[in-house]
Amino acid sequence: MSLLSLNLYALSPENCEILIRRMGRGGFMSVLVTGGAGYIGSHMVYELRQAGQRLVVLDNLSTGDRGALPGDVPLVIGDVGDPACVKSAILDYGVNAIIHFAGSIVVPDSVTDPLGYYHNNTVNSRALMACAVSCGVRHFIFSSTAAVYGMPETSPVREDMPLAPISPYGSSKLMTETMLRDTAAAHDFNYVALRYFNVAGADPQGRCGQSTPEATHLIKVAAQTALGQRSHIEVYGTDYPTPDGTCIRDYIHVSDLARAHSSALGYLRDGGGSQVLNCGYGRGFSVLEVIEAVRAASKSEFEVRMGARRAGDPANLVADAGRLRELLSWKPEYDDLETIVAHAHAWEAHLSALKVAS
Repeated sequence: MSLLSLNLYALSPENCEILIRRMGRGGFMSVLVTGGAGYIGSHMVYELRQAGQRLVVLDNLSTGDRGALPGDVPLVIGDVGDPACVKSAILDYGVNAIIHFAGSIVVPDSVTDPLGYYHNNTVNSRALMACAVSCGVRHFIFSSTAAVYGMPETSPVREDMPLAPISPYGSSKLMTETMLRDTAAAHDFNYVALRYFNVAGADPQGRCGQSTPEATHLIKVAAQTALGQRSHIEVYGTDYPTPDGTCIRDYIHVSDLARAHSSALGYLRDGGGSQVLNCGYGRGFSVLEVIEAVRAASKSEFEVRMGARRAGDPANLVADAGRLRELLSWKPEYDDLETIVAHAHAWEAHLSALKVAS
């Protein structure tokens, strides 16, 4: 269809601009990665780049790092809650799909700052969706969480189990899932919401990893302790109904998670309908098993202190990820705790060397 065959006078000024810029660029072709300078987002960027995808990153750099991105990937410094910034990025780069990572993720912080979390995770996601709809972006992939399940009574956890988040973080993500569902029902818009279990590890080539200094992820904290950056690591609860008394979690390598997003993107572009899918391996490891794996990878001993339980920690949280594997033909490459820990430790050693050099 050419511009000459369209009645541009029948369109609103905004839609007219969108149509002209879209057709002038030969159609939508790029992926917008929000929060692409962060931990998971940067791995997604490398995954898309390796696949030959055109992309643009939108990040306010509040927790992200420009250095985590390849130098040839365009970065728009801005907020997903700024409609003017988002629409400009969509139109300037010809975006037809959004992968949304931007948000706040520390559960205890969400308890002390619930309004901040609802604003950043829910209100801003709503603004991003509105821009997607108004600009004709039909495909949306959302970074959700297993926290939407709260304290599940059984494990592995299926997608159809009751949703009962116990933190503002989990609630903020569940609200966004609800908005996605309702938006897809009302517009030409399909989505995949991926509920992450415990993301860990780092890029096998050492290009990016978890760089937030105060991150609370168990494997990162254990690796930092092994490198002498922390005096000890504390285990929260040793009286759970598990084989060794500590919590069991399903750890998924960040690169396998990025590949799940790529599979979701291909699924949507092939005409797939909206889906909510768990992201995990379907088996778990206890806190003490993870600590022993870090000791083995680092070839070092470090102090472990036993503490009391933390409120809201399920004893056993493992994903039933059968739908992810079946629907998206997803096959993990790094489904091995020793590999995940080795990559995480190598990344922490890299960060430590950079500090010494500076």
